[in-house]
Amino acid sequence: MAFGQRADYATRQSIRLEKLTSIVFAVINDITYDRRMQRICDSLAKGGYDVTLIGRELKNSKPLEPTSFKTIRLRCLFGKGKLFYLEYNLRLFLKLMFMRADVYAAADLDTIAPCFKVAWLKRKRKVFDAHEYFQEVPEVVNRPFIKKVWSWVGKFFVPRADLAMTVSESLADEFQKLYGIRFETIRNVPRKSTAAIANQPGNYLLYQGALNEGRGLAQLIDAMKTIDMPLKIVGEGDLSDELRKKVKALKLGDKIEFLGYIPPDRLEEITSNAWLGLNLLENKGKSYYYSLANKFFDYINHGVPSLSMDFPEYRKINERYEVCLLLDNLQLHNIVRAVYSLKNNAVKYGQLQKNCLAAREEFNWENEQKKLLAGFEKILKK
Repeated sequence: MAFGQRADYATRQSIRLEKLTSIVFAVINDITYDRRMQRICDSLAKGGYDVTLIGRELKNSKPLEPTSFKTIRLRCLFGKGKLFYLEYNLRLFLKLMFMRADVYAAADLDTIAPCFKVAWLKRKRKVFDAHEYFQEVPEVVNRPFIKKVWSWVGKFFVPRADLAMTVSESLADEFQKLYGIRFETIRNVPRKSTAAIANQPGNYLLYQGALNEGRGLAQLIDAMKTIDMPLKIVGEGDLSDELRKKVKALKLGDKIEFLGYIPPDRLEEITSNAWLGLNLLENKGKSYYYSLANKFFDYINHGVPSLSMDFPEYRKINERYEVCLLLDNLQLHNIVRAVYSLKNNAVKYGQLQKNCLAAREEFNWENEQKKLLAGFEKILKK
């Protein structure tokens, strides 16, 4: 082997042996359909970090697709309730204790305790990513004891974060007042599509997301008795069975289709061919009121106008780009009237489509990930 070849070989070996800064993210879900965490971990991995995402393995979990980052899923004996949270947090703590990392990052309050305890014991960096206002979600806000517990968890751990981030400016402001530290806004937006507007939009309405309390799904199903268009519902949740029974009882099975969980590539196809996207929420706590849902940006990204709530973040964006119709309440006649106001006004509908394409130039992951990478770079220089 010539001298030049030996030097080149030595350089390659040196690069291989160099330790990358390692980041471990923890969530409490299955990972498979958590597109925010997939985007965050992919961007960090491609930005030069050694990234691992830890989640939960369910009985019906599908095999994970290959990714640019490592993935681990933990099995639990309990499926829900207090015992599940205790078990998952214990398993996560033990797993993290035997992993080497420079940064331990928690997604939401239900994973923050083990992540921050391990980071403190090992004297490593701590990151908190609030996907929602956990104490203010409908499942918690009206349960005083549970809310008090999560509030205590947040006030104890969150102020100790080296980097804190969340999904909207309104939530960032609320959290800064609550915890006394700065929150970066990293919106839950998709990678920018370059597809043109469909010449012939589909003829169906689309809801994508969790089938949980406060999502306006019962009201939407009632409205479908009057709306003469099909509805596709993508996702699952606590209300899956209840909503399917409601559709059956109202004899709307030929009009409303439940698609369950579907792969991202198929979801993109379904979204791009929708006529109208639905982002309906009840004002059942600050988490929903200050939300900025990923589905809202998915509709924008595919040039699909939507119905959204007249909440601060949606109003702010709509004042700049007008990509949706805003509803001030979820009364049946309001939903029906909004749908038909667009169905009977092709000019207005076409303008909303064009506005979506303008808005996606700003609201895309290519822009948001710059803030993400800058945040991690800053805390690792300390």
